[in-house]
Amino acid sequence: MSRREKIEAMLAEDPDDTFLRYSLAMEHRSEGNNTQSLEILDALISEAPPCIPAFFMAGQQFVDLDRIDDARDYLRRGIDEARNQNDAHAAAEMSELLTSLGEYGEI
Repeated sequence: MSRREKIEAMLAEDPDDTFLRYSLAMEHRSEGNNTQSLEILDALISEAPPCIPAFFMAGQQFVDLDRIDDARDYLRRGIDEARNQNDAHAAAEMSELLTSLGEYGEI
């Protein structure tokens, strides 16, 4: 049984587990299933409260896919949400990645 299959089995028992859902998104990403990964990350972002790491991982994934405008959008929204949730560390990490995208044009 693959790591993804193990996570899916655990999710069958607890479909609302944020950590397992995030882990499944990361497994899809590592397998090259970007669409599935981003769908899961979007679902985590859409919840209340939004899952802060999902913004960062989506931003990184969009960078890898050369979708820089999408990466900037997710990172900016993630920074705002991280600040709303008093997560200065996550806001700083996303700000650093956003700044690094300057080599691709306007920030």
